[in-house]
Amino acid sequence: MIKSNPWTLALIGVGLVSLPAVCRAEEKVNSVLTALSSTTLSGYVDTSAQWNIGTGNQNVPNYAFGGPGKADGFNLNVVKLTLEHPVDAADAWGAGYKVDLLFGPDANAFNTSSGILGDVNDFAIKQAYVSLHAPVGNGLDFKAGVWDTIIGYEVFESINNPNVTRSYGYSIEPTTHTGINATYQFCDVFSATAGIANTFGPQINQKTFLQPNGKAESYKAYMGSFTLTAPTNMAWLAGSTLTACIINGFNSASPAANSFSPTTGANQTSFYVGATVNTPVTGLKVGASYDYASVASQFDVGTATYRSGYANAVGGYISYQITEKMSIYGRGEYASSDNPATFGGARSVVETTATLQYDLWKNVLSRLEFRWDHAADGSDPYGGTGTAPAGAGGKGNSYILLADVSYKF
Repeated sequence: MIKSNPWTLALIGVGLVSLPAVCRAEEKVNSVLTALSSTTLSGYVDTSAQWNIGTGNQNVPNYAFGGPGKADGFNLNVVKLTLEHPVDAADAWGAGYKVDLLFGPDANAFNTSSGILGDVNDFAIKQAYVSLHAPVGNGLDFKAGVWDTIIGYEVFESINNPNVTRSYGYSIEPTTHTGINATYQFCDVFSATAGIANTFGPQINQKTFLQPNGKAESYKAYMGSFTLTAPTNMAWLAGSTLTACIINGFNSASPAANSFSPTTGANQTSFYVGATVNTPVTGLKVGASYDYASVASQFDVGTATYRSGYANAVGGYISYQITEKMSIYGRGEYASSDNPATFGGARSVVETTATLQYDLWKNVLSRLEFRWDHAADGSDPYGGTGTAPAGAGGKGNSYILLADVSYKF
């Protein structure tokens, strides 16, 4: 029996719509509803209030998604919407998709715009891929399209990180790629991911041969990682993880290449190793990460010579669940580079961050954070007049106090 509303029945009565047409329309609608029935909508809204203690905050620590635009005021950081149809685990040849959309200032900084139709303010596609499952061994899973990088201890979503502000290690890592990757779970202890992409990203559909210092059409970015997970029979160590990754390809905005020319980019290789370890103390976890990015030899327009460049960062993490609703997180980090522009005017920096989280409202993440950045090379990159990173009136220390409130749905 066909279910139709009164308006449709009236159209049938005067002969403007035939019964077979209605049947076909109902069939089409039902097929669409069936396809959408397992699609989920999720996301979050991230807001903050930040105080950069002191005056003269034109030059601030050069970590990702920070900057003077967030200093001394209230901020909408980002709104994220996710549409996902996950692969059915029971389907041997299952397929699905995922789309992550970003809105707000952090969407601009994410910088995935393809440039074909021009930049769109306060909007970015973070991920948009087709997920495929093949019944090979334990199951081989593919992502084809635009997907998050496989490297790093932290992720873009600050609500999923130990701290609100990002580390320097995260800041020298790629964020997203256009290509295809495959993940295979060899056993409960060992999994591996391999991928091929156009470039380091983040610009969607960016091609190396279209860049000023680009390569051949066949030149791509290659990457691989593996993760070891402690099994359940390892007592308190169970669930601890160790991950290592390497990526090699063309980076049109390599941080270590900025002193040569901001438009030419460079061939870059990034290494990463990180671990999160449970402890015998209930609720206490520790972690560590190391990032190293090196760029190949290229022409330095300032000295008219060829040279290479590097940037690295080592960080330590600690977290403790005090009560069901209260937890604390800490991070300490040292980073250095042969190019002072990488870290905002200093060749080496130290930062420590402390975060207090209290889950008072349902679905709301409330955090209070204090961050201290110090120029370990003795320069004065923070504050001052803003005319130069190490200009007169600067200072060697930056102190930031912020409150972050995010709603996750």
